[in-house]
Amino acid sequence: MLPQGTLAELVENTLYMSPTPVSNHQRIVTKLLVQLSLHTDAHQMGEVFTAPFDVYLDETSNAVQPDILFIARANAKIVEENGYVHGVPDLIIEVLSPGNKKHDLVIKKDLYEKFGVKEYWIIDPETKNVIGYQHINTIFKPLKESNGIIISVLLNETFAF
Repeated sequence: MLPQGTLAELVENTLYMSPTPVSNHQRIVTKLLVQLSLHTDAHQMGEVFTAPFDVYLDETSNAVQPDILFIARANAKIVEENGYVHGVPDLIIEVLSPGNKKHDLVIKKDLYEKFGVKEYWIIDPETKNVIGYQHINTIFKPLKESNGIIISVLLNETFAF
């Protein structure tokens, strides 16, 4: 019942409003989106999408809008042709927003771990610090922290911003 265009997510039946991204956030998302798209297209790996784009992890209580998501070709059936994603993306990238860091660092990390996202990256736009996780045996295992780059195990590539 929210107005069209409202940035909001539903996590475990709790509604979270999201602040509008600021310029530095958008610069990072744009740089990564271009690189990810070029890489995944060149290797016919799958598709890359960016927010706002609804991702229904389940059909009852969890709908998110990741900053960037990748869906492998083998998982393409979860993308509706003229709709949204109904299932779990293979890779998700979130860029932290001021005053909303806990949402991505804790709440969404736990959610993505629960649903089995294969790789999850969190970027602090102020410091360019990057924290990554790989889903192994039902839990997230930390990947090497970095600064200004994402070293994706899943995509076998490094992306700089």
